[in-house]
Amino acid sequence: MNPLLAVVFIYPAILVGVSLWRSRAIKSHADFMVAGRSVPVLLLVGTLVCTWVGSGSLFGGAGLAYRVGIGELWFSFGGWLGLLVAFFLAPRVRRIAQYTVPDLLEQRYSPAARLLGTLAIILAYVTIAAYQFRGGGWILTIVTDGAITPETGMYIVCITIVLFTALAGMMSIVTVDILNGIVITLGILIALPFMVAAGGGLGEVMNRLPEGHTSIMGGHNALWVFGVALPTFLLILGESGMYQKFFSAKNERAAKQAVVGMVLGIILIETALALLAIVGRAVYPDLGDQTSIIGRGASETVILYIARHGLPALVGAILLAAAIAIVLSTGNTFLLVPSTNVSRDVYERFINPHATERQKLNVQRAFIVLFGGLGLLLLTQFQTVLAMALYAYSLVGASLTPALLAAFLWKRVTPAGGVACIAGGLGTILGIAVLSRLGVDFTMMFAGEPFDFADSSYIVIPGVLVSTTLLIVVSLMTRPSPPEKWAPFFQPPGVSLDEAIGEQRKA
Repeated sequence: MNPLLAVVFIYPAILVGVSLWRSRAIKSHADFMVAGRSVPVLLLVGTLVCTWVGSGSLFGGAGLAYRVGIGELWFSFGGWLGLLVAFFLAPRVRRIAQYTVPDLLEQRYSPAARLLGTLAIILAYVTIAAYQFRGGGWILTIVTDGAITPETGMYIVCITIVLFTALAGMMSIVTVDILNGIVITLGILIALPFMVAAGGGLGEVMNRLPEGHTSIMGGHNALWVFGVALPTFLLILGESGMYQKFFSAKNERAAKQAVVGMVLGIILIETALALLAIVGRAVYPDLGDQTSIIGRGASETVILYIARHGLPALVGAILLAAAIAIVLSTGNTFLLVPSTNVSRDVYERFINPHATERQKLNVQRAFIVLFGGLGLLLLTQFQTVLAMALYAYSLVGASLTPALLAAFLWKRVTPAGGVACIAGGLGTILGIAVLSRLGVDFTMMFAGEPFDFADSSYIVIPGVLVSTTLLIVVSLMTRPSPPEKWAPFFQPPGVSLDEAIGEQRKA
């Protein structure tokens, strides 16, 4: 049997089997959402890395690296920078010990903030889950030489991810992601030197690259850099899956240590992915001018092309397993998070406050299936993975991230300011997207160059300007919150909440 085909079908079967095994440990809704708050550092690092490195990196980021060169790392750099901030927030997030980001939004702001935050997460996260389905469909199409169509492949991958997620929730995710993390790292790091050798060595690879591929700006200007780096910076700081996994940590120290491992893992994997795609440009220069059997720009499938055509069978199988791990591990988290928001932040909070554990679990599992179907519908609205990624990142970054950062960093922010921020960011992104489709032109000239702010590469800029302005202005125009409202977000370690509130009142 072809080792590539074996990997495509056997590896996911193993992961689903693990989910079935872990599902026996589910005793409550809390177990499903946050794995009983018992996840150790190593497992937490694995699942945090696997959540972030998804199809956006495998297809969108790698395709961008193929087209522009090392300048693609600005797309990743925004996330790396955001993680430095997350390092200081992680222990405080775990100390609050909630279940979801909308939990935090209501605690700091109001029920309206909770509902708006839930809406933003659902729209963005179902979009992110959807392009995992597309990426998985591409894998099946390429490996089977078109015997499985991209559409059929998407349905197969969607069903697999939905089943995987619905069985055991966070329990299954943190269990298999340590294996996925190992496979992803080994696959990419092993493939890279093989491809450099296939290209005739490092010197020959460098000579074959187009002009500008080794320049830090990739032939673009500062506004382009800002446009591709800002969405990832804002997303990582508003990434509900990351916060939910911080809530899953066994303690505050584990949450903080996990961020260190996450930073190192993500920098290593995303840099290696970009370099592998750049070497692919040198070896397979014609991909940039083609559409492949998937009917899309072949540059976004450069990593799969390398696994299929550029490596020895065993090495190619390992890289392909890494691609599968990337798609599955990201897809399950981005279905778990919005379904958690519905079951906890809408159903339990507003519809049935006295729901039993079984009822909450059933609602969450039903919405995992529903969101999987919704994701398939969203795939008709975007042409590339990169466009889907940037739109989803911008939606979270413009609406949730400023409100979340203010909750932990600015005592003066008020409930009205937080709600205005989320509503403004959400309304701006959706409004520009809708109006652009209706023919409204959002192009402006900067330094003699046109920039379309309805384009997914730049839409985050007006979104975050509106949301941040509303956050500050409305907060300053409304009455400050009492210490009871914001003290939990500034509580020092080892100090009780009552003591922290007392100290703030004295101050």
